[in-house]
Amino acid sequence: MASITHSPRTALVIGCGIGGPVAALALQKAGIEPAIFEAYDGDAEFVGSFLNLASNGLDALDTIGVRGAVANRGFPTPRMVMWSGSGKLLGEVANGLTREGRAGSITIERGRLHAALRAAAESHGIPIHRGRRLVDVATAGGQAVARFSDGSCAAADVIVGADGLHSQVRRLIDPQAPSPRYSGQLSLGGRAELQSLQPSPGVFHMVFGRRAFFGYSVPIPGTVYWFANVEWPDQPDRAALGAITPAKWRERLSQLFENDESPACRIVSATGNDLGAYPIFDMPTVRHWHRDRMVIIGDAAHATSPSSGQGASMAIEDAVTLARCLRDVQPSADAFAAYDRLRRARVERVVAYSARIGQSKTPGPIGRWFRDLFMPVALKLVASPAAQAWLYDHSIDWSARVAA
Repeated sequence: MASITHSPRTALVIGCGIGGPVAALALQKAGIEPAIFEAYDGDAEFVGSFLNLASNGLDALDTIGVRGAVANRGFPTPRMVMWSGSGKLLGEVANGLTREGRAGSITIERGRLHAALRAAAESHGIPIHRGRRLVDVATAGGQAVARFSDGSCAAADVIVGADGLHSQVRRLIDPQAPSPRYSGQLSLGGRAELQSLQPSPGVFHMVFGRRAFFGYSVPIPGTVYWFANVEWPDQPDRAALGAITPAKWRERLSQLFENDESPACRIVSATGNDLGAYPIFDMPTVRHWHRDRMVIIGDAAHATSPSSGQGASMAIEDAVTLARCLRDVQPSADAFAAYDRLRRARVERVVAYSARIGQSKTPGPIGRWFRDLFMPVALKLVASPAAQAWLYDHSIDWSARVAA
């Protein structure tokens, strides 16, 4: 007798960062009952941390009806202006795709983005269980049974790993999966109160400094959002980074940018304790995104460095695409395979693209000379709207059926 297959009706979503709540909302829209399990008891702290949410990510949020709630918590940054450390204007590129009646990409504090997505999930009645760190998954009675560190268990038809760079679900799917790859750089970010800089709404300035990279935006008078990418060859642990005070970081950054023709030193000096430092990682190719009733999305599957500004958007696209696949394709193993087929080439291209950008931020003296000489031409060729269409002009048609 042929076995009877059915589409999954329940799902456990592991992780309540960015991809997790979006996956839960999209699964619910697809007719699947989700529940979110988060390892941490409280809300994570993201001191000084903000991100670019690209227009393609915002479009994906539109499919589950939360674009407005998220966009209202950030500010539009549809343009990037590039400068050399000597103060030379290198060029300007679009940051995202601006459609009629809609802004392009936005800049948003990470904590505000998390809060908006959690609130959306809760408003839709999706339960969020905190303090539940995943340990193991077994199969019993045709379901996946998750076991957590507090001794509790939960069962569902599928388990979606949205548990980030150090994903436990990834390890359970494939114990031989690669580890995150350290880039040799740190990302520092902060918010300064500085009245002397003229506001530049809609613009993020990118400065290829002599010794480090600096980016800043002044959306309203007196408020500056900034970040820096600096070389840090030895991979630091969290405790070591946490032991460095904001005052020490300000001193270090002021030394790195003191010979640049940019407002970096003034901005850093005007920054208080709202300053954080984070190592930059990405993921080598993860061969197996799914096994049995488990699947991974976002950073768990394909973490990208922040240089492309696409990390959050890729997780959001993953979540919506996976929900469509589970809605339309049976059994779940075939749905996971369809998800892999629809997403893998795109996200691996983004990871490689982002890595190339990151390498251009901190070259040696000769590399800087060539970069500053040829970048104006390169920007016109490889960063034109037409050349960037593959990145930003990506929309998900929720109504379209997914083929097995």
